[in-house]
Amino acid sequence: MTETTAEIAPEQACPIAPVVDVVFSRWTTPILWTLNEFGRQRFVELERRITTITPKVLTQRLRRLERDGLVTRTYYPEVPPRVEYEISPLGRSLAPLFAALADWSPKLAEVEEARRIYDAEGKRR
Repeated sequence: MTETTAEIAPEQACPIAPVVDVVFSRWTTPILWTLNEFGRQRFVELERRITTITPKVLTQRLRRLERDGLVTRTYYPEVPPRVEYEISPLGRSLAPLFAALADWSPKLAEVEEARRIYDAEGKRR
């Protein structure tokens, strides 16, 4: 029996899908971008830079990024304890991807224009 399209795993049909799941989940990109742009950060510094994230979600995302090997967490047993987060070499390897996306970001104006045209035409139908 030959393998049909319906039988192909999504990651085989689109090999970038697992990458998108890891790198572009809701808060992953802003966290990685911030750590890449500003270097090592304490939790409160990340909170200040990414103002719309809640502390609970930031904690969850940082743990996941650490588990995925994209962020390193350093604990300093001081009084009070200090924890710093830094983008790992694996995470830093995403810098060209982020740069390419930043280069593409002016195209968002074209996306907005296409949406405006589409929506205007849709109202006439």
